[in-house]
Amino acid sequence: MCTHQPPCPAAVDSDREAAHTLSVHAEQGWSLLCNGVLLFEDAGELLPDGQVIAPHRPLPSCRPVPVKDVVAA
Repeated sequence: MCTHQPPCPAAVDSDREAAHTLSVHAEQGWSLLCNGVLLFEDAGELLPDGQVIAPHRPLPSCRPVPVKDVVAA
C-alpha cells in the first residue's frame, strides 16, 4: 500500500503511528494512515485486519499541590 521511500512502518509494527497520513476527518475524529491504520483522536486504532488497539494517550502529569497552597474552605 505504501509508496514512500523509505517505506512507512507496517500496520503490525510497533511504530505504525509514524506512517504518513493519507486522509484526515477531524470532524469525525479519525485519520487514515498510509499503512491502512485508522487512527482515532483518542489514540485508539483500528488495524487493517480488524484488530482494535485501545486508546493509549499518555496520562497528564500530575504534580502534588503543596499543603501551604491549599486554601481552607
